[in-house]
Amino acid sequence: MDFNHFLTSYMPNPNVGSKVHFQNMIDQSILAEKLGYKKVSIPEHHLINLLMMPSPLQMAVKIASLTKNISISTSVAVLPLHDMRTYAGEVATADILTDGRLILGVARGAFPWEMKRLGTPIEHSKEKFTESLEVLQKLLSEEEVSFSGKYYNFEALTIMPRPITQPIPIMIAAMDPKSIKNAALRGFHVQSTVLSGTRELLMERVNAFRDGCEELGEKGKLLKLSMQRMMFVAKDEKDAEIKNKLAYEYYKRFDNMFTGPGKVKNGNIIPLPRKQSFEEMKDNLLICPINELIDKLSIYAEAGVDEFIISSSFGQEQNETIESMHKISEEIIPYFKNSKNQVA
Repeated sequence: MDFNHFLTSYMPNPNVGSKVHFQNMIDQSILAEKLGYKKVSIPEHHLINLLMMPSPLQMAVKIASLTKNISISTSVAVLPLHDMRTYAGEVATADILTDGRLILGVARGAFPWEMKRLGTPIEHSKEKFTESLEVLQKLLSEEEVSFSGKYYNFEALTIMPRPITQPIPIMIAAMDPKSIKNAALRGFHVQSTVLSGTRELLMERVNAFRDGCEELGEKGKLLKLSMQRMMFVAKDEKDAEIKNKLAYEYYKRFDNMFTGPGKVKNGNIIPLPRKQSFEEMKDNLLICPINELIDKLSIYAEAGVDEFIISSSFGQEQNETIESMHKISEEIIPYFKNSKNQVA
């Protein structure tokens, strides 16, 4: 099982400033390559201080200019918010400027408050996403593309520049087992998560992915399943308690956007009471000392997850994030790199 460092881009204290905040993300990316992470991932969200990244492709190019080998993924680009006729050219440019290290993670969007204010209500985003992805694939892989659909109608055109990678790897973010299976069956890598953290939900997603890959045939053997969870190596139980409390504050804001009313003031998400208790969240997250963390991660490795995406920033200091990254490199990555610690 490989490990991917997700640049959570969470700025609960606006006094930190965006310059320092983004530099912290860049520093984490450079360190991730040095420490043996396979990939760094960049979110896309607008207008808010959580998962804040209006232009993940720009960040991908910046990271590529300061690294040599690490793969860089959008996690995820929200296709319904873009015009594919211009976005395809931006993707091709990023492919060139990252020397072919770009993985394009895509999705329909997750926060109703955000999607509504940017002109694509969440209830219409799935349909628009499906058509947008079809258009994007054609523009990236074919010349002289024309299209007639509900959201796109255009005469023959060719995006310029042309990408250097054919095909550019595409990963679809999905949580519903049916959507996961369908994505694999169509030949896409899949990114998912289990917000409640139960083994049953994990296996539902893994089995759906496997079913899609098996039905696809030989090409299905090349596809990868990634799981994203919040994770941090705590020094001890006391430190774990402190960090989980920070994570609980993070999720008060996340829930406000994901399933809540969407209350925002001056770009800052207002924390709201959660339905999930602190103890329930603590049991589900992977914020704990190293030995307990290995046990929790083993469930994912044994289930057949190919890549674990680490959401590692939830309000702690930058030096604490860096320290956790080092511990993951020293003890977690080597442990799961050894195939005998995984069940096929």
